[in-house]
Amino acid sequence: MSMSVDAVLKEAMSMEGAIGVALVDYSSGMTLGEVSSTKELDLTVAAAGNTEVMRAKMRTMDMLKMNDSIEDILISLGRQYHLIRPLTSRSGSGLFIYLALDRSRANLALSRHQLRSLADNVEL
Repeated sequence: MSMSVDAVLKEAMSMEGAIGVALVDYSSGMTLGEVSSTKELDLTVAAAGNTEVMRAKMRTMDMLKMNDSIEDILISLGRQYHLIRPLTSRSGSGLFIYLALDRSRANLALSRHQLRSLADNVEL
């Protein structure tokens, strides 16, 4: 299914508990688009920081000679979940979706499932 960046962001923000989402190029750390429902979450800063998380994990896997791919990365905070999900399509290569969720309102298992489905079906 071909989805525009805006459609991807809108779909992610419709998830229960979503407070911010960005589509990020992890070679540059730049966002292709972002949407937030709170002023407390600076998605430009989050995108750059999570690019470093993504790169560090990829370097570590390389050093360990792990022939595998990153499905998602979960960061659990006291009040939020942060999910990093690389896109799997050829057109999405080098991109990831960063999703921040309000922990009190989100269903983590359902959010991961919805994000996987979204990332697996995006053709930009």
